[in-house]
Amino acid sequence: MSEPVNQARRVLHEAPADLLLDRIADVLAAAYGVTRVDLLQVDYRLAALLPLVGDEPVTAPGHPAWRCFDHQIPTLADGTGYLPVSMRGERRGVLVVSPAPAPLDELTEIATALAHEISAVTYGTDVYRSAHRSRRLTLAAEMQWEMLPGRSRIRPSFSLAGQLEPAYAVRGDSFDWSDDGTRVWLSTINGTGEGVAAAMLTSLATHALRNARRSGLGLADQAALADQAVYDLHRGGQHLAALLMHLDLRSGQLTVVDAGSPRLVLLRDGKIQELPLEAQFPLGMFEATDYREQHFELCRNDRLFVVSDGVVDAVGQDVRYGETALDRFLSRTRAMEPLDAVRSLIGDLRAFVASDLVDDAVVVCLDWTGPQD
Repeated sequence: MSEPVNQARRVLHEAPADLLLDRIADVLAAAYGVTRVDLLQVDYRLAALLPLVGDEPVTAPGHPAWRCFDHQIPTLADGTGYLPVSMRGERRGVLVVSPAPAPLDELTEIATALAHEISAVTYGTDVYRSAHRSRRLTLAAEMQWEMLPGRSRIRPSFSLAGQLEPAYAVRGDSFDWSDDGTRVWLSTINGTGEGVAAAMLTSLATHALRNARRSGLGLADQAALADQAVYDLHRGGQHLAALLMHLDLRSGQLTVVDAGSPRLVLLRDGKIQELPLEAQFPLGMFEATDYREQHFELCRNDRLFVVSDGVVDAVGQDVRYGETALDRFLSRTRAMEPLDAVRSLIGDLRAFVASDLVDDAVVVCLDWTGPQD
């Protein structure tokens, strides 16, 4: 590793949370003669790259910054370098430097180090959170986004991504995931209600599921614990649908609990099929519900989509989007990374309704690439 890269890492590690970009700009100026540095962060809708220090968002799909973000490769255009600011598959944005020295290998390492540091300091400052929103979030949406584990995740044996819509006003839909290298847990919630009340109900269920998962309980017991937590508070007056999944990354065995859940769709060898789930009661509907697990065997390179009813029920010009249009679109995503597939589906929905979605929608995409030796 070169001395400028090592110096950049040291400077980032020691910099105040709000001055990461300033400190890295000093290193780049001294080592490479760079005179302009900016950080473009992707907004909540995945529709704009918003500058931290500039004032012009990047929205044109063909812009070099979008090519860098979409393909996750360093890009050089007209003397300006665009470097992916990403970590463990979580795409945060693009580092912009000019004039950019070629090759861009060392700058790419520095951009990755910046992504790690931003992740480390985010809970101690609002600088980066405030700068990657193009408009104000509703209070419910603020609560929902704060609960998420991230928007994408990549490891050798799997890739995973999710998105909430309407991004700036989502109420009750959400997702959560965790992995330990040999297993992935994924839960998707199709929430009910309006505003903060919906967000609070989803928050209760999410934290109950996390508590059960972190205690080592199986999926059925996780569902039962969350069901009881919601019922104890609302006595059946409020409930919410959820889909719980556990994937063994070595064998490809998928364990599922359907608690009134969204659709679970499998894309295998270019063909779409909805997995036959055993419909069980939503979380919190009745006291002491017993949940049962189902098991499916995945094949290498299978892709799963979890899609809430806000997607299939979206309406444009009095026409419902529907399952047929959904399946047709999903079948065309095989060559895309999960985040790009999710983003493309949400973009197709926005075009269909000719605006932001009215009802909440959640889309999650999971690829199992097979066991890794």
